[in-house]
Amino acid sequence: MLFEIRSYLNFLKNSQNQHGLHSPFMYDLVTKCFYDRSDHSGYELIKTYRNDLLRNKDLIEIKDFGAGSKVFKSNKRPVFAIAKNAGMTLHRAKLLHRLVNYLKVENALELGTSLGIASAAISANPATQLTTIEGCPATAEIAQRQFEKYQLKVDLKIADFKTVFHETPFQQQKFDLIFIDGNHQQEATIQYFETLLNHIHEDSVLIFDDIHWSVGMENAWAQIKQHPASLQTIDTFKWGMVFFRKQQAQQDFVIRV
Repeated sequence: MLFEIRSYLNFLKNSQNQHGLHSPFMYDLVTKCFYDRSDHSGYELIKTYRNDLLRNKDLIEIKDFGAGSKVFKSNKRPVFAIAKNAGMTLHRAKLLHRLVNYLKVENALELGTSLGIASAAISANPATQLTTIEGCPATAEIAQRQFEKYQLKVDLKIADFKTVFHETPFQQQKFDLIFIDGNHQQEATIQYFETLLNHIHEDSVLIFDDIHWSVGMENAWAQIKQHPASLQTIDTFKWGMVFFRKQQAQQDFVIRV
């Protein structure tokens, strides 16, 4: 907790809003997407989907492939507690939905479905086809039921990320947006980034969740920013975003959202 507080204070010291952004692309992204206060048609679906999970008192056993939890001491957890403590907040879900809309995302990939709140935010745009991968069968089962209940266009794969990465159909795919919320460890995060570079194009965006979760995640984010392929990056504290737009100047941004 103290580590995250220190990280957040450092983030605030270095962050900015739209003022002083000289990149036209970044200025428009911040003003027309990040700070968009208009109502979006997908918001109600996202809110209802999330509230549905917050009322679910079923107890499930989690299979954790990553760095574990800072909240839960046991792998047996009620669904509502996972949604409340480990699931995406409504504020962030709305932001993710706006990004999908603003960037006109047609093909999206998510690593780490969990209960599917981020999945709902992405696929609430009916023009977006989402592939999401989850290693835990119990959470994947809940998510699949939710996708069917809300008639969301989601291709859920229950498998280890690396297993899917090596499948021939996956190796041929390119994605407009990739959301990474899986194994929160430095080495794994770097490996995901390097693998996913084979599945992006110039207008793609990679979004890494919890980049200030630990020293290891901060180190991973620092390495990702320094990679030659990372042309524009945005640190929003919770997320790290990587763009690959060759027509834009190479630059790092720290933005309050």
